[in-house]
Amino acid sequence: MTPDPGRRAFIGLGSNLGDRLRFLRQAVDALGQAGDVVAVSPVYETEPVGGPAGQGAFLNVVVELRTADSPRRLLERCQSLERAADRVRAVRFGPRTLDADVLLVGQESVDDEDLVVPHPRMWERWFVLAPLADLAPDVVPAGVLADAGGKVARLGTL
Repeated sequence: MTPDPGRRAFIGLGSNLGDRLRFLRQAVDALGQAGDVVAVSPVYETEPVGGPAGQGAFLNVVVELRTADSPRRLLERCQSLERAADRVRAVRFGPRTLDADVLLVGQESVDDEDLVVPHPRMWERWFVLAPLADLAPDVVPAGVLADAGGKVARLGTL
């Protein structure tokens, strides 16, 4: 199957350690080097969902791409962003300098051990759905936001 160079893909970015805005800006800039970034959502500040108690609030954005990259290639790009931000994976859902997740890639579905697309928990999380709905209201089904968990506050743009 030949990938469609015009297909939409969405990457979720979040940070709750260090200079959160700087980590998000650097990640968006790095994604933009491939020339496939179409739009970036407003920044949302969100409470942590899951993980250890006492974590700081996250800043989150969603980035829309128009890309020929496969879901696997997008995962590699996300992992590269996390490495550049010196992400440490010590505790599941723990604090992090940068979290980068492949949310959606066109109509593709992937169910591998290390990659699931659409992202398996995105429909439950306001910190994903609110910025995604800003960019692509056609992608977020009516009523899903009302059922999603977590508190979010829209802060502005990067």
